[in-house]
Amino acid sequence: MPAESTFDIVSEFDRQELVNAIDQTRREVGTRYDLKDTNTEITLGDTELVLLSDSEMALSAVRDILESKAIRRGLSVKIFDYADPKDAGNMRVRQVVTLRKGLSDEIAKKIQKLIKSAHPKAQARIQGDTIRVGSKSRDELQAVIQTMREHQDEFPLPLQFTNYR
Repeated sequence: MPAESTFDIVSEFDRQELVNAIDQTRREVGTRYDLKDTNTEITLGDTELVLLSDSEMALSAVRDILESKAIRRGLSVKIFDYADPKDAGNMRVRQVVTLRKGLSDEIAKKIQKLIKSAHPKAQARIQGDTIRVGSKSRDELQAVIQTMREHQDEFPLPLQFTNYR
């Protein structure tokens, strides 16, 4: 048995599931009576999603559909960071949605501080956009995971626990 057991705290999402949710959203927008003639477009880039529609009301409906499809596909709505809708000209409205992935330094330090205060026997080390948590006791690591799940609402992005060894 190794001297120290570890796991990683990351914030990621399955891009293929996001593509599938966007595809389902496009299909539903095309068939829904209230959204059929709104010329709504959904464009997926590497780090952002662009919603383009005729009105803010239609944009809001598209956001609701997208979030419901994402939830059904196992994605957290915390990955979507909505900017304010802006006028796109030609009587249309554009909204840019940034896709959150990875832990920022500020959030990583907050997580590290939470782990140190709640579990002094566990060491949390920031490694790029992940946090590696190590301890000699696997029970301590399980307690850290439980604590992080209890405090999930305090963080603006979803957390996953990977590489448990």
